[in-house]
Amino acid sequence: MTAIMQPTLKAGGQSWNTTLVLSLCVAGMFLALFVKRAKFLYSLRKVPSPFALPVIGNALQLNCDLEVFFKKLVQWSCEFGDLFIIWVGMRPFLWIYRVEQVQPLLSSSIHIDKSPEYEFVRPWLGTGLLTSNGVKWHARRKLLSPTFHNELLKEYLKVAIKEVNVLTYCLQDEVGKAAFDIVPYTKRAALDVICNTAMGYPINAQTNRKNEYVLAVERLQTLMQMRFTNIWIKLDPIFNMTSWGKEQARLINIIHSFVDKVIFERKIEWSLKVDGNFNEKPRRTQALLDLLLDMNHNGAKLSDEDLREEVNTFMFAGHDTIATSVSWLLYALGRKPEYQKLIIEEYENVVGSAELTIDLLSKLVWLDVCLKESWRLYPVAPLIARQINSPFKLSEQVIPAGTTVLVHSYLLHRDPRYFPQPEVYMPERFLPDKPKPPPFTYIPFSAGSRNCIGWKFAQMEVKVTMLAILRAYEIQSIQTEDQLRFISNLVLDNAGGIPIRIKPRKAC
Repeated sequence: MTAIMQPTLKAGGQSWNTTLVLSLCVAGMFLALFVKRAKFLYSLRKVPSPFALPVIGNALQLNCDLEVFFKKLVQWSCEFGDLFIIWVGMRPFLWIYRVEQVQPLLSSSIHIDKSPEYEFVRPWLGTGLLTSNGVKWHARRKLLSPTFHNELLKEYLKVAIKEVNVLTYCLQDEVGKAAFDIVPYTKRAALDVICNTAMGYPINAQTNRKNEYVLAVERLQTLMQMRFTNIWIKLDPIFNMTSWGKEQARLINIIHSFVDKVIFERKIEWSLKVDGNFNEKPRRTQALLDLLLDMNHNGAKLSDEDLREEVNTFMFAGHDTIATSVSWLLYALGRKPEYQKLIIEEYENVVGSAELTIDLLSKLVWLDVCLKESWRLYPVAPLIARQINSPFKLSEQVIPAGTTVLVHSYLLHRDPRYFPQPEVYMPERFLPDKPKPPPFTYIPFSAGSRNCIGWKFAQMEVKVTMLAILRAYEIQSIQTEDQLRFISNLVLDNAGGIPIRIKPRKAC
């Protein structure tokens, strides 16, 4: 009996020892995680924050619409000083809006990774220039930087002029109305321009408003914007089970199918316009897609998925931002009609009956300063997010790895130290004879290595669009500044759109 029981006891002892060792290992792991978390929280102890609860953080304060959220950000900036933290669950979001913190961040060559929230647009954009990080981003940036040269902009200018003429024609339906929202018009016009310049494919969004691709783009942006601030649907497994997730999948399929079709057709067309051996470039205005095909032929090794990523990225980034810029500038000039007159008079003196060119466009000073001041007050991208992956010092505060830092450019641009009377629209502050704002106090296209690659194109298109509208119509804004209801989406929106009134402009 004793001989039989001994192995059993021994085996039982080994099992108990194994359990003890595993328990100690698990306890050690939890202790290490606890210590790491404690150090993380301790390093941020001096950064002010609205009252946050354990685990869920500031979820209760963030359970509001986007208009209220924007107001809270402004309120907290006044309450907490130069920077503050919002806890989204257990993740800290550090908000900065003073040049002393903004410059070190955006000028860094290390902290250039976008925040995890950009994952929300990856089903649409993949890992193109906007959403990629690390080695892939550096390679794509280097590859695409030469594409926006002046000769190409001259060709794109012709495309923009054609489409904004369609816009002024479409606006005739609004003449005499008490008010209408200008934003849908500017979005459709910008979409027509970017489709022609990115894909070389006209979709006629302004005259065919029921185009399946156009409707998909508009709705998809709304769904993705919603996820940026709604913490309850941030996780993909949860979002994908909702009706929104299913709708997003359907919309992405529409967009990808359309772009894939264009890429397929363009590759055939591109090859037919040469001798079949790709020995000669097509003799026509090249869209971004054509340039990418050229690069592919010259050794860039871009797959069809790579082509789709970059085309979708430029479609996404190149129409909503421009439409928003035009809409806010129309609002600003609608409040200050004296600047409309200055722009038109200068146009008549500089351009007159001549054909508008890039060189002549650069000589229109009043148009330029009015646009810059509009971008100051109403920055297109009000938030710029970076993920900190290694400890980083901002002023006297060390920011630990794992923190998301957001630059609030709306607040940065209204710093009274650099922009006296910051709430007032005063284009004169940007006149050539006035001192330029210090670096990183004014960042309409972000700054540093991840600044907007297409800023010259965007500036050109906004100016051309404005000239066409102002030459055709007098603009009157309906809302006063204190009636604006800002929403910080992917771009700076106004709740309910931007209502204006137009009437035909009398000849000078």
